[in-house]
Amino acid sequence: MREAAGSTAAVSTDLETVVGSYTTTRAAITPVVAVGTFGIGAVAAVVLVMAGGLIAVRRAAELALLRARGGSLRGIAGRLLAETAVVAVPAAAAGLLLAVLTVDEARLGPAVLGASAVALLACAVLPVRAVVAHRRPRANAEREDLAQAKPGRRRTVAELTVLVLAVGSVVALRRRGASSTGDFLVSAAPVLVGLIAALVLVRLYPLPLRWAARPAARGRGVVGFLSLARAGRSSTVGVALPLLALLLALTTAAFGGSVLAGVSDARDRAALLATGADARIAGPGEATELPTGVEGAVRKVAGVREVTAVRTERTAELASGEAGGKDGLTLIGVEPESYARLARQTGLGAFPADVLKPKGTGGVRTGGVLNAVASPGLAERLGRAPRRITSPAGDVTVRIAAVRSRTPAAPGADFLLVDAAGLERSDPTTLLATGATLDGPALRAAVRGAGKGLTVTVRAEERAALSDAPLQAGAERIYTAAALAGAGYAVLALLLSLLQSAPERAALLARLHTMGLTPRQGRRLLSLDALPQALLAASGGMLAGWATVRLLAPGIDLERLALAATAGRAPVVGASLRTDVWSLVLPAAGTVLLAWAVAVAQAWWAGRRTSITELRTGGMR
Repeated sequence: MREAAGSTAAVSTDLETVVGSYTTTRAAITPVVAVGTFGIGAVAAVVLVMAGGLIAVRRAAELALLRARGGSLRGIAGRLLAETAVVAVPAAAAGLLLAVLTVDEARLGPAVLGASAVALLACAVLPVRAVVAHRRPRANAEREDLAQAKPGRRRTVAELTVLVLAVGSVVALRRRGASSTGDFLVSAAPVLVGLIAALVLVRLYPLPLRWAARPAARGRGVVGFLSLARAGRSSTVGVALPLLALLLALTTAAFGGSVLAGVSDARDRAALLATGADARIAGPGEATELPTGVEGAVRKVAGVREVTAVRTERTAELASGEAGGKDGLTLIGVEPESYARLARQTGLGAFPADVLKPKGTGGVRTGGVLNAVASPGLAERLGRAPRRITSPAGDVTVRIAAVRSRTPAAPGADFLLVDAAGLERSDPTTLLATGATLDGPALRAAVRGAGKGLTVTVRAEERAALSDAPLQAGAERIYTAAALAGAGYAVLALLLSLLQSAPERAALLARLHTMGLTPRQGRRLLSLDALPQALLAASGGMLAGWATVRLLAPGIDLERLALAATAGRAPVVGASLRTDVWSLVLPAAGTVLLAWAVAVAQAWWAGRRTSITELRTGGMR
């Protein structure tokens, strides 16, 4: 270009704007997404550790026997490592292959690293747990009753360390927000909050068991006492690890669901601020009066419930001689009853219709003082005294009677709302339509037949346009996966815990059947035996999820995650993290119901088998 036009030629494209917008949005979204992905990875790691810990507890007698007969720690660890690797390595390879095949444009490097980390953790958990538990040969198995457990100094120091880390991560996230990529302390804030909740619940768990066991021991029934006694005699590992996994999973599900709810609310709000109703019909710049018949044509479109006509004058200003300068304002003339209903339905500055009517009069007279509803900035500028306003609709004198921050006709501007009957020219320039199922093409076809140059803006279409950017769509899918994975890992942790103790429960039920326990009592016993831990995890998970959202909400900015970087969008107020009740209640309730269903199914299956099968001579249980 310079060779053809000279050295002063300049070339510019929109590519810099597009790339700059993408880079800015990616930098803002990545730290927020890292919080969700870190939670998924932490829950998966805890479930793997829990599985290895439960296997180690179940094989404790076997490993103690090997150690007592001269087995070395290296030999036992090598044997367990080989046994685990036979299953874990092929499973990790199959997972890697499935991930590469199912994810479009998957990068092989991160996938291999992730699969390798999972395989390494799965192989190392059982040998490490066995080596730690059997450092010294034990002559007899020591009981680790949860109700009588007394935490040692090392455990107390470790818990206090985790507490300090959790407090530091929450404070850092609230102060500077999720704005630093690679800041793992900030990204781990939800996980650390869930971990603290699990540690507190494990500490408090023995107390209600002790309190409830005393009156149950004095009662005549045997089922309640047996269930509480068994819950109190559970090992610390058998309760702490499943409880930790359940709490982290439920916290992750609650956090992911709350992020999705906040994103949806922000998009709904932005779409509403862009239209003011479910649909908006206006002429060029909303400065020309609508042709006759447009309102009737819009009312006939299927799905339209109500149409509100307004007159918008964006070039209005204070009359000459009025204090306040010549700064422009938006004067809006409305029919009070229908417009008040619209403001109430949309939640944009609801007000009573009588506010626009002067006190002591049955209506509004042209030339009189009109009551007005104003935006906060305009109300501060005009004051409460009557002020003269000039506009193409006529000169009017207004007195501010109410202040509202938003209004459907002009959601993003300073406005002055008056009764259209008090204007010299009250023909509408804008139509605001409401309806649950408005059809954009049908509205445009109806408007096209009634007049030319009219524009139709549909709220549903604006809502869809806000989420069509690939970055926002990908981040939303990640958080959807986080919520679903959290619920799935909660189910997996519960099933692993129940299946690990299933043989012991079946043997107990068989023994009690020989002592006269009825099948109905057996079902009640297993149900009550499984419910304490499930209820504790559900209530703790809901509390931890609620606390996580409340603590981290000031540091999580959802506006970039929720909205595509599109010019001309109305500013969004309240694009922040909020607690989603369904994300708290549904996974927790599902956990309790699943625990109860598994216990009832196990009792039913055990009742179909004879006691001889479970109590045969030489059995290991």
